[in-house]
Amino acid sequence: MEGVPCLRLPCLRVPHCHAQKLREHLRSQEFLDRNVCIVKEPTGTVLVPILPPCLQQLDQTFLKDVTVVWCQASALSKKQRCRRRGDKLEDLLQELLESHGESWTKEVRDDLPRSFQRHGDLILLGHNCFSLPVWEKFDQQLWHTVAKGLGAKRLATMNRISSDGFRSPQVTVLLGEQSWVKHVDNGITYEFDVTKCMFSAGNITEKLRVAGFDCRGETVVDLYAGIGYFTLPYLVHAGAARVHACEWNPHAVEALRKNLVINRVHDRCTVHPGDNRKVQLCDIADRINLGLIPSSEDGWPVACRLLKKTTGGILHIHQNVTSANAMASHEENDAVSGKRADREVWQAWASATANRIVCLLKKLTTTTWRANIQHIKHVKSYAPHVHHVVLDLECRPV
Repeated sequence: MEGVPCLRLPCLRVPHCHAQKLREHLRSQEFLDRNVCIVKEPTGTVLVPILPPCLQQLDQTFLKDVTVVWCQASALSKKQRCRRRGDKLEDLLQELLESHGESWTKEVRDDLPRSFQRHGDLILLGHNCFSLPVWEKFDQQLWHTVAKGLGAKRLATMNRISSDGFRSPQVTVLLGEQSWVKHVDNGITYEFDVTKCMFSAGNITEKLRVAGFDCRGETVVDLYAGIGYFTLPYLVHAGAARVHACEWNPHAVEALRKNLVINRVHDRCTVHPGDNRKVQLCDIADRINLGLIPSSEDGWPVACRLLKKTTGGILHIHQNVTSANAMASHEENDAVSGKRADREVWQAWASATANRIVCLLKKLTTTTWRANIQHIKHVKSYAPHVHHVVLDLECRPV
């Protein structure tokens, strides 16, 4: 877009509270222009960019409270925005190094952070930056400079995920006095200790999907609640009558209880700390969320015990599924054939899972059950050739 300052692009102006839902709808229809930014306006509205040829194909049901506007391309360019932010950080660090007699080299530049997570005023850096010995001489002066360059007040760095059974992050606070942060998604506030709990930003599409469910009058069980990633959308947006939230990480339980109060839904949620396999509940649930990856299989017998015996319900089963063509060669049309092969693998896994659930339910109730695959949703790519998917499985006694 550089060099074409007069170019104007179409955007949909939408109230902030509806922006994420609109963005996901446009993305699912391949209408979203990924080359430009989504812009927040001072008036409380958001500009969501759309590909020009797709304007005439918009679903009219999504146009309520939405206005089509044309914006200057230079104001929306992702490359220009990222470059300005990166240039500011580079300029400040180059000035810091040269003021101490150090040289600004390509090796130094390549050691800067290329991506990070932002939680309010805290920036969470990855482990693959500022690894050169030259940075050690600056101590806190370095972190103050980085924070200024990235527009943050606090800094932390994450090394890897712990194998303690809780998937606890190994995070070190570099700048700042405390480690609790606030993150707002789709009108829901999440607060948590960034050194004790992870925030699954990649699950935003699934959280938005859950927020769109109609759960009025339903009892929902969230078997792996965490800090409330799905528990809160079920309560705040989907309107569940009662949610039972199971979580065995005590730090996540602390954050979950706090988030229920912050979002004013604590009166409709019962928290069950500890191993969900030991929860003394049965025959209560209309809907069960099994949001654990790489697999929630250990929770399937628990879910079957919790489903209402007379009416059944819906299971939302998360799983990491490995692609069928993980070893395929990179030919020109591999991308298309790969997508088709992936869907076939997901379908095969879903069918096997449905059969397993039916067997578990029959064993528990001595009644014949049927399981209907309602939907298979791709959430995100977890690793090369590994996909995080969700199966919506409707289970009813015959």
